[in-house]
Amino acid sequence: MTTSEFRYAHHPEDVKKYTTDQLREHFLIPNLFVKDEIKLTYTMYDRYIAGGAFPVDKALKLEAIDELKAENFLDRRELGVINVGGKGKVTVDGKVYEIGHREAIYVGRGSKEVIFEATEEQPYFYINSAPAHKANPTKKVTRAEAEIVELGDTKTSNKRVINKLIVNSVVETCQLQMGMTELQEGSVWNTMPPHTHERRMEVYFYFDLEEGQTISHFMGQPQETRHVFMKNHQAIISPEWSIHAGAGTSNYTFIWGMAGENLDYGDMDKVTPDELK
Repeated sequence: MTTSEFRYAHHPEDVKKYTTDQLREHFLIPNLFVKDEIKLTYTMYDRYIAGGAFPVDKALKLEAIDELKAENFLDRRELGVINVGGKGKVTVDGKVYEIGHREAIYVGRGSKEVIFEATEEQPYFYINSAPAHKANPTKKVTRAEAEIVELGDTKTSNKRVINKLIVNSVVETCQLQMGMTELQEGSVWNTMPPHTHERRMEVYFYFDLEEGQTISHFMGQPQETRHVFMKNHQAIISPEWSIHAGAGTSNYTFIWGMAGENLDYGDMDKVTPDELK
């Protein structure tokens, strides 16, 4: 079963007036993993889709949702998947790929059938998708194949390892980019100092957060910030005009996914911490 919900885009002047409940309603994606379902959220920010596939007792076929008005989900789109659970299987047009913990698969435009399946372990497949103008080859990406960048410092509580899994230096895509950032022990801040990028929107997905802990995700224009408290296995939409940063009450990992005007990972409008309000 594939289900979806729809989210509009928002003007930053309107978002300044939002209550806590309104911020959560419009930007937070709280329930990505439902047993034996594929749950998707379609946002008007670059027509990006984020969601989860949680196959437990049966295999799950990715079906075209109404927003796409297409016969197959990938008729005009590309797909990125990162497994944050145990080993599972992703079958693309009959070819089976075993996707282990923290491994990824990119599926190109034009693929007719994508099926998610559990093995003796329980996978959690986190899904991102964006419109695509051409077909690129499907490719599994292991952590060993990722482009690794180390950033931050323990004295600023932001020491982290960035694993670029679905980026053009690793796999050819149209506009989709995905990766995974691991906070090192004792560090709680992600994407600090923060930035915006007017050319791209982004979605953050948090996982490996201990039960009873929380993450305060910061969003909004740099001089008009807001926060949203988040739990494990939740995602949040970040408009192109918004910063995206967070601090947790314990260690965690997050997946970033983005799409838009270019594929330049370093294209950021940086903000220094003392400029934030």
